Amino acid sequence: MEIVLYEPEIPGNTGNIARLCAANVKRAGLDYWHLVDVQVHENIQELYEKYPDRRYFYATTKAKHTHSEVKYEIGDMLVFGPETRGLPESLLDGKEDTCIRIPMVDEARSLNLSNAVAIIAYEGMRQLDYPDLKAEGNWIQSK
Repeated sequence: MEIVLYEPEIPGNTGNIARLCAANVKRAGLDYWHLVDVQVHENIQELYEKYPDRRYFYATTKAKHTHSEVKYEIGDMLVFGPETRGLPESLLDGKEDTCIRIPMVDEARSLNLSNAVAIIAYEGMRQLDYPDLKAEGNWIQSK
């Protein structure tokens, strides 16, 4: 699975998310940036053109489907919006079936971006039986 950050605003969250991604590479440590394939695209359309055959899921508090309803596949793209405003409505229009949310109380505005990425990414990895992760040091043995 791929993590897509649409216009991220807070460097600390971006760093936490990169570390989350690196932690799923064998022997990832504190010096993890070399383990993460960071790509910067001029706009979302450029991303779609580069990866036209991927499935995209959009994290938004306005979604009707929860993140755990999705049956994730290797190669899925998980798209997260900026911390202060989320993904723009113009990007979500017509994509209601692929918008996902993390359940929370109505009074809560949202979760921290790096926490939301971790919750959704780990649900996907759990469904896929933690691909490429072994009991060697930091993960439970799968089945």
